[in-house]
Amino acid sequence: MSFSGSLLIAETPPEHFLLTSRGASLIGDVPSLRQRRFKSARLIGEYEKPWIEAWKNQKKGRGISGRTWDSIIFWGSILLGFILGAVMCYLSYSKVSNFEYCLVFEDNFEKIDTDIWGYEIQRGGFGTGSFEWTTNDSRNTFVDAEGLHIIPTLTIDDTDITPAEILDGYTLNLTTDGTCTSSDSGFSCSIYSNKTSGDIINPVRSARLTTKGKKTIKYGKVEVVAKMPKGDWLWPAIWMMPENSVYGIWPASGEIDIAESRGNNGDDYAAVGGRDSLISAMHWGPVAAVDAFWRTDGKHNVRRTDYSDSFYTFGLEWSEKYIFTYINSRLLQVFFVSFAGSENMWNRGQFGQDIINNSALHDPWSQTGQPNTPFDQEFYLILDVAIGGTNGFFPDQIGNKPWGDKSYTAPREFWNASELWYPTWPNGTERGLTVKSVQMWSEGACGTPQR
Repeated sequence: MSFSGSLLIAETPPEHFLLTSRGASLIGDVPSLRQRRFKSARLIGEYEKPWIEAWKNQKKGRGISGRTWDSIIFWGSILLGFILGAVMCYLSYSKVSNFEYCLVFEDNFEKIDTDIWGYEIQRGGFGTGSFEWTTNDSRNTFVDAEGLHIIPTLTIDDTDITPAEILDGYTLNLTTDGTCTSSDSGFSCSIYSNKTSGDIINPVRSARLTTKGKKTIKYGKVEVVAKMPKGDWLWPAIWMMPENSVYGIWPASGEIDIAESRGNNGDDYAAVGGRDSLISAMHWGPVAAVDAFWRTDGKHNVRRTDYSDSFYTFGLEWSEKYIFTYINSRLLQVFFVSFAGSENMWNRGQFGQDIINNSALHDPWSQTGQPNTPFDQEFYLILDVAIGGTNGFFPDQIGNKPWGDKSYTAPREFWNASELWYPTWPNGTERGLTVKSVQMWSEGACGTPQR
């Protein structure tokens, strides 16, 4: 078979073909093949149009067409949606607590105000196994146009202690110096470096400022405008502790962490979060072994930046009915815990199921009858930068961590790796926590005694 133009031509002897400008045509006794003309399938003549009759009946008031019902249902649903949305927004707004507050203090850090702030000076790690020695040295805390700076520095840079003495043969006794503020005059106030035992002088100095004994709240608000530090194994924190340990030693009397971070690069420490990650939590439990912070914590990460690049507002709102932390505004909450209902913190933590050292736990809270105990007492504010630690905040085997939490010589392992982590600490104030302002309010009108 052969093709020409749009015609399909059977094989035929050559004498029966006539070539034309339109292709090949059969001649002789074979009729020419032509394309069939298009014929319309449109209806011709009169035919029924029932939709016209329905429209006429509608106009005469004999009924409502389906199309009209569709319009009624469609627009009615939209109107109902607006009404329901408005009702839900109103009910939600009406449930938002808007307490009256009284300003306890506001500090924009033109100086370090001793009527507000005090120093906690010791070298024992504050129960976390951190490696710093906290001081009131002006190298570690000072104020400039940016605000308050809490800066970690190497001990060998700011004292007459030599690198060799860090490791062996030096006695640091803060009690003898008259500077230690800890009630534990032993481990927290003194250390002797010894290469045989592995004990070393704290290789880094930093600072810890608190409002203990000066400014506290039981229910209210706190807002701290701050910028976090850069540098591996730096641990900045804005947090609160009870003025009096009414229900027992930590964590039985509670702890409120408004904002904590890690100075490590977020990409290098992505498994748990570096300085691109912000953590808030409540610590509580009858004993330290069952601290239930993991039931009442939260984390917020930022993208393409981190909390050391600019200032953020780190906030706390706390009442008898709830507690939550936020970043910049109440709309960005890090964690929220409601105390409403009959469940108290003992039952919330399911501590009745725990056995520690073959013994059941004692319930220190339920006798108050308050669902928010132990978070029903006066708390004070703390600002600090710790370094490292052995309590799990920096997990083992993540981010080339140079020490092990269970090691008896963790501080020495940390110091021996200084050539790895110290180059990550910027010069100047970027390695420290910078605080532009702090505000603290108590719940209720000024002059109204707290419950």
